[in-house]
Formats: sequence, C-alpha cells, structure tokens
Amino acid sequence: MAAGGTAELCSAERGPGASQRRGMRRDGAGDPFWPRPTCRVWMAMLLLGTCLLYCARVTVPICAVALSAHFGWDKKQSGVVLSSFFWGYCLTQIIGGHISDQIGGEKVLLLSASAWGFLTVITPLLTHISSAHLVFMTCSRFLMGLLQGVYFPSLASLLSQRVRESERAFTYSTVGTGSQFGTLVIGGAGSLLLDWYGWESVFYFSGLLTLLWVYCTCKYLLTEKELTIPIEYLTRGLSMSKQSKVPWKQLFTKAPIWAVIIAQLSTSSTFFTLLSWLPTFFKETFPESKGWVFNVVPWLVAIPTSLFSGFLSDHLINQGYKTITVRKFMQVIGSGVSSIFALCLGQTSSFCKAIVFASASVGLQTFNHRRWKYRWSPPRSHLCVLGWLPDRNDGLLDFCLQPGGCCQQHWALCIPGVWGGPARGHGLRVH
Repeated sequence: MAAGGTAELCSAERGPGASQRRGMRRDGAGDPFWPRPTCRVWMAMLLLGTCLLYCARVTVPICAVALSAHFGWDKKQSGVVLSSFFWGYCLTQIIGGHISDQIGGEKVLLLSASAWGFLTVITPLLTHISSAHLVFMTCSRFLMGLLQGVYFPSLASLLSQRVRESERAFTYSTVGTGSQFGTLVIGGAGSLLLDWYGWESVFYFSGLLTLLWVYCTCKYLLTEKELTIPIEYLTRGLSMSKQSKVPWKQLFTKAPIWAVIIAQLSTSSTFFTLLSWLPTFFKETFPESKGWVFNVVPWLVAIPTSLFSGFLSDHLINQGYKTITVRKFMQVIGSGVSSIFALCLGQTSSFCKAIVFASASVGLQTFNHRRWKYRWSPPRSHLCVLGWLPDRNDGLLDFCLQPGGCCQQHWALCIPGVWGGPARGHGLRVH
C-alpha cells in the first residue's frame, strides 16, 4: 500500500509493570514466557473468554425484536440502543492497552469481564425497576461498550508479553476465533432461550457464564500475588511521560495511515451492521423463519473460512508471493467481495438466498483478520507507536518519519475496527 520507508517492530515491554514481568520465572530463569503446556491452557481459556465476550455483546441484537415489542420501541429507538454500545466501545481502547502494558493484561481482562458479566446479569432486573427503559438500556449498552473496549488491547498486550514469537500468530488467531464461536453459541442457545423462556434468560445465560469464567481463571490460572495490583503501578500506569508524545500531525499526513483507517472503518461498518441488525432483518423480512437458523448458519460458515483464510495466506507467502501482495489480496476479498454479497442480501426475497448471501458476506470478512501477524524484537531507544502491524517489514504500514527521540512509555496508533480495537504490545519503530 505504501512504498519506501522502514517499519520495524520494537518491544513494548516498558513501564513499571514490565520490569516485574521480566523477572517472572515462567520458563527458565528470567524468562517471562509461558511454558508450552501453560500457554495451551491459557489459549483455551482466552478462546472461551473471547467467546463469552461476543455472547454478551450480541445479547441485545439477538433480543432486539423482543425488546422492541416488550417496551414499544420503534426502529429509531431500537437503533439508538444498538448503536450506543459502539460509542462506548471506541473510547477505552487506547487507555485499556496502555494500562495493560503497565499492570498486566490479565488483570485488565478479568476486571472488565467481571464488570460486564455482572452488568449483563442485572440488566433484566433493573429494567423492571426503571420506568425509563430506553434511557436505561442505552446507558447500559454504552457502559457495556466501555467495559468491552479494553478486551482486545489487553489481550494483545498479554499475549505479546507471555507468548513466544514463534507461537504468537497461531495463538492470537486461535483466540480470535472465539468471536465467531461466541456469536454462534449465543445465536443458537440464545434463540432457543428466547423462544422458551423470554429475553431475560438470554441475559442471565451470558452474564452468569462470564462470571463463572472469571472465577475459574482466577482460581486455577493465577496466584494471589498475580491478582494483586500495587497502587504505585496503577498510579504510574495512568500517567504519561512527556518524552512519550507521539507526532500525530506527522502520522496523519501519511497516506498509508489514512488508507488503513478508511479501509477498516468501511469493513467494520459492514461487519457490525450485520452483527447488530441481521437478526432484526430476518425476523421482519421472513417472519416464519427460525431464529436458530439465521443466527447460527452465517457464523458457523465463518469458522472454516477463517481457518482457510489463514492457511491460504501462509500458503501463498510460502509459494514465493510477496507478503504485501498477499495482504492486499486478502483485503480485497475481505472488504470488497464480502460487501458485494452484503448488497445482494438486501435485494433478495428468498430466505435461502438471504442465508447464502449473509453467510458469504460474514465468512469472507474473516479474510481481513488473517492478514495480520505479530513480531517481537528487543527494545530500542526509538519512538514507538503501537498499532496493528502485519508480519515482516514490507507490510501495510510502511512509511518514514524523522527521528522522534526515545520513549519511556507507549501510546497507541488506533486503527479502528480491526478485531474490535488496536493491538497492544507491538510497536512501530519510526525512523
């Protein structure tokens, strides 16, 4: 996408929490990385956590029609409730990643999961107490967005610090597949619970499972010392060094930055529109259709296409194709081709064709996620800008700036929409 310039990844393992993490004896003296068996256990638990993240996120879209009928909302009011999540979601990603780099991503993950799980459980209870249902649900979804906005930045920070480079791409890809599994689980189980016991049961199901996951993670994977957050670390983690200022004006004059931002905004608009409105579309357009069909099939298709896209990307690179060419090819499929099927979805009157178009659009969008990999190199005294970066130095973000000096801590270059937020724990060495 851009020619010239040099982009290298540099370590983000800095700040007051980094020295503590470097001192942990995980896999040998002074080695901060998990041993392989521990890594596999954490990968499974984080996969489940990502699954539950999407279970909680999709509760309202699954129940949108039932909630509208129960509270007498029109389309505009329903849209306000659905969109309020994303207003909160975009506000906490940068700060969430920064705090995770300081105190540890696992702590931020568990704190946020505890909060959104509890909020999901009490939502049906509070709606029966409050008379201003629209205001309450809007505020509840906004708060849910704030709490879930830190998840993926914290996840990237945790994995970049605890998983070896040779295993990091596979681990992150596997954990990220939880987004499809979560939507699939809540689409199937949630639709059945909605038909059998009402919309409240969907919230209880998602929230209680999240709280159970937090409890099991704290009890079996973390020690009491690892769960403790020293006050001085938290205080210092919220502060920023003057030397860590990012040259935003220079960054936003670069064409690759705007190309990636616009591409991801467009892709995310399509993805989250389908995620939020697909249940309502099918329920109103095809009233006799079963929820467990249209809430399950598109996301079931997304799982094998997600795995295939990763295999295809690696295969093409191994065959000698340039990495940047493969990345652009995957982007064209994930953004361009999937959008064609999304447009076709609104033009058909056949339920079967609608399922095919929705499945193709959702499935092909997973090609966007598989063009990213992660590298980790020793720290250097260069200005570091965090963000989502592809593997190797000929990736999508390839540009040149003047030297910016040394940074003590890390800010984030926020590329909206990729995996729900910007990555943490990876820096862009800017020359």
